[in-house]
Amino acid sequence: PSVTSSEEQTEGQRSTLGCSTPYVCPGGDIVLHWEGYDPRVSEVSGRVQLDTSGVIHQLNLTSSFSWKDHSKKLLCEVSDGSKKASTEVVLRVRHTPKDTQVSLSPSSGNIGVGDTVTLSCQVGSSHPPVTGYQWYKDGVAVGTERVLALRGVCREDHGRYHCEARNALGAGVSPPVTLHVFSAEISASPAAEVREGTATTLSCDVPGREGHPEELTYTWYKNSAWLKEGPAHALLFPAVTATDAGYYSCQVTNSQGSDTSQAISLSVTYPPRIPTLTLFQETQGGRLVIVLCAVDSHPPATLAIDHDGTVVATSGAQVALGQRFGVTASRNSLRLEMRDAGPRDSGKYGCTASNVHGNASATKVLEVRAVGLLIQPSAEVTEGTAVTLTCVGTGDMEEEPLYTWYRNGRRFQESSFPTLEFPSVRGDDAGTFQCQVRSRNGSDTSDAVPLRVFYPPRQPVLSSFLQIQGGRLGIIQCSIESDPESILTLRRGDDVIACTQGCPQATTSPRVQVTRSYNSLKVEIRDVVVEDEGIYVCQAGNSQGSASATVDFKA
Repeated sequence: PSVTSSEEQTEGQRSTLGCSTPYVCPGGDIVLHWEGYDPRVSEVSGRVQLDTSGVIHQLNLTSSFSWKDHSKKLLCEVSDGSKKASTEVVLRVRHTPKDTQVSLSPSSGNIGVGDTVTLSCQVGSSHPPVTGYQWYKDGVAVGTERVLALRGVCREDHGRYHCEARNALGAGVSPPVTLHVFSAEISASPAAEVREGTATTLSCDVPGREGHPEELTYTWYKNSAWLKEGPAHALLFPAVTATDAGYYSCQVTNSQGSDTSQAISLSVTYPPRIPTLTLFQETQGGRLVIVLCAVDSHPPATLAIDHDGTVVATSGAQVALGQRFGVTASRNSLRLEMRDAGPRDSGKYGCTASNVHGNASATKVLEVRAVGLLIQPSAEVTEGTAVTLTCVGTGDMEEEPLYTWYRNGRRFQESSFPTLEFPSVRGDDAGTFQCQVRSRNGSDTSDAVPLRVFYPPRQPVLSSFLQIQGGRLGIIQCSIESDPESILTLRRGDDVIACTQGCPQATTSPRVQVTRSYNSLKVEIRDVVVEDEGIYVCQAGNSQGSASATVDFKA
């Protein structure tokens, strides 16, 4: 048979294919039929011509072909009994691109920031061939190649992608594919810097968190230390406090892996707390006074120090001061130094701290004595040093005053000279000294100032005693005078029995009990036996020298 049809069919339009043969046998068995068509959308009609113009037997197939019929084979067959002959027709159905899909690579695992991702536009069928492509991200055109390559992926690349493939008849559109960029990031609401008491939320998010295909776990850290873990992506502070301030980070985990965000700084602002006001007066001479004010606040506070209501120092604009004053300011700290201090500097000192959130203050009373005591060359000297104590601050008296010296609260010496001299000071001279100045206008007494004299151990006092009543109890006691404190060691022959500081080589016995105190060592021996008899030596030593004593203990 012969087949007549157009070279190509168009999807959705009806086309007719004719199958014919010049053989007709009235009453015979010659049959024409079509194979391979869809009878649901097709019609078959035939005709036979027998006249003087010719003989023809024709069977027409009229159908509406779809893109799935493209390249499909139809068969027209003529048969006469068992004899058969056929002709094959290959359909060429014109259609727009069909079965358009997006292929994402990599197709598994988390896609992180910095990775490379390719999206390919794949077409199942197109006739005529595809002539162009168009990519869209969240509805916005982003590319015209068949393959969309994203190198160095960032969070902003997260979104829904689809492609269009075009030919001369139209376009085929793919279903959208979501590119999930697995990247953790923290945001703060209402801000990363908030005032104390504000309800604050830190949110840890990956792009498209709400539509993420997997369950996510969030681990929170504060200042790199683990804080909490669970399915909640938000960290809530109903009323944030200053202690909540710090650096926060979070780790988001799914079945494919995890990602940790960069740390975010949560800053909490608050008004100044009550300032700490410290008054320091130099004990030697009492001529230097330091007023120190420190406060806790954020942002930093402006500090001001006042004397009886008059501002004398600030951490902002400088106040005009005399040469004997010095001011040092640092973050939340203000220091005022007053040299040659005297009674005029006595009074109530206040410190006021203020920032944009509020202010706070504190006060203290300072009493500066007119008379001071100066020890030279130092308040701590070694035995044998020449030491001079001077009563200072009395130069403005109109008449010659009388000086009375006190040691450890007891009257020590009285003279018309403002100095007390020790040409070669001894340990026995140490103590707490005061000087009193008396004149016709009255008297004034300095603060007490300690003089410390370092000296080597004196001869140890070593005693032994044997108590028989209630059991044989031997007691050996060694005491010493020295400054600084001496280390005492009790020996018998080559054996160390006890000492006041670290003696790992000491011979230990459950019968021996040791009692240690300042410059004293006491050893008690229970159930004394003959072997406990002998010469015991007590050795004493400090940084200044050493001394020793012996005792013969008899049982």
